[in-house]
Amino acid sequence: MNKKIIVIGSGFSSLSAACYLAKDGHSVELFEKNKTLGGRCRQFIKDGFTFDIGPSWYWMPDVFEKFFKDFDRKREDFYALDKLSPAYKIFFKDDVITIGDTLDKICLEFERIEKGSAIHLRKFIKKAQKNYEIAINKVVLRPGISPFELVTPETAMRVDQFFKTISTQVRKKFKNPKLISTLEFPVLFLGAKPSNTPSFYSFMNYADFGLGTWHPKGGMYEVIKAMSSLAKELGVKIHTESPVEKIHVENGKTTGITTKNNFIASDVVLSGADYHHSESLLDENHRQYSESYWNNKTFAPSSLLFFIGFDKKLTNVEHHNLFFDTDFSVHAKEIYDAPQWPSDPLFYVCNPSKTDPNVAPEGSENLFILMPLATDLEDSDALREQYFHMIMDRLEERLGTEIRPHVVYNRSYCRKDFETDYHAYKGNAYGLSNVLMQTAILKPRMKHRKLQNLYFTGQLTVPGPGMPPSLISGEIVADLIEKEHRL
Repeated sequence: MNKKIIVIGSGFSSLSAACYLAKDGHSVELFEKNKTLGGRCRQFIKDGFTFDIGPSWYWMPDVFEKFFKDFDRKREDFYALDKLSPAYKIFFKDDVITIGDTLDKICLEFERIEKGSAIHLRKFIKKAQKNYEIAINKVVLRPGISPFELVTPETAMRVDQFFKTISTQVRKKFKNPKLISTLEFPVLFLGAKPSNTPSFYSFMNYADFGLGTWHPKGGMYEVIKAMSSLAKELGVKIHTESPVEKIHVENGKTTGITTKNNFIASDVVLSGADYHHSESLLDENHRQYSESYWNNKTFAPSSLLFFIGFDKKLTNVEHHNLFFDTDFSVHAKEIYDAPQWPSDPLFYVCNPSKTDPNVAPEGSENLFILMPLATDLEDSDALREQYFHMIMDRLEERLGTEIRPHVVYNRSYCRKDFETDYHAYKGNAYGLSNVLMQTAILKPRMKHRKLQNLYFTGQLTVPGPGMPPSLISGEIVADLIEKEHRL
């Protein structure tokens, strides 16, 4: 029998799950609180500038290709991709490292900085590639139900990599601090310090140096448009501006939801919204996790974001730019160990109009700036303004030109916005950190342990944060629902 399934939220995991469930023949309705779809990957257009609000790195293109292939479609049916060359630049105090679009180019850059490092890099990436193949084909598709899911012949041979850290592995072979920072950077997408991230996650380095960095023409929101278009083709009914007010329960089962004071019955409820918020939609006696449980979890950072339009073209800046010209260890401590606004922050600058001129008026430029920040800090206009000028000072110094007089649009986004727009617990931007004690079965469960027909998906459950993992999360939970409710 086909089931009536309600999906809450419209981020990558929710849209992915909705597509798979509809393909399986279920009647699927999706409810999104905001005016537009996409969850954290939304978009806004202002004064001719097109800004992606959330994700800006398109890595692991094979995951997206597989998603569309599962529906007998091709990614290029929906959007075009450009491979970035260079992939990105890293600005240090006394040098700039350029990450090219091939491993050969990257090896030459490593060799320029540290003689003999290219040999070590090739070995490191070869090992990272094997970890990537195991992670994608053997590990990430598990639903986090059994502790034995991580036990495969391949992972058993690499069990030590779950107890050693990325930081330790990198520093064994590379001595130059710039190369160390370059190799430790990709795990920041996992929301944890390299010194706390299992070395198995070096597969992120293969995603970076092996598979390359890409950009969807028109912006990251093209992926959301593609997924929502596919969902509608498959028969998914989508409701925007429809915040869910309550998940109803009777006799140990969910019976449906209330939105806009209307009750909608269903056989299954799946939430891709913030997990903590999703549980708050249940009466307290039906919740799995206490407030102390959530409070004791290690969360990935929040962020201070700026969306800036310039009336001139900028020089010396690529599509992706990392400003590592301060001490990363100090900033990391101010995020994870002693939470506070950073004293001398690192930050990231995305300049999509470098690749895609249609996202800014002719002769203009748009910048997306992100500064990682501890969760649950004070958020005020005064602080945002202070850090805007701090970052502008650094940008003008490193780019060698005055840019502030050319700002024609500036919008900030921080903790309060994450909480308002996404119900993000403590204003987190990336979900839970992927530290060892929050891996696989140790993450919040995909299936509610008290209610037999309530499920969760997204960055706070398996496999974890990021666009590709969220896409996979939707596939996993859809498969779990199909197996358990197909009678």
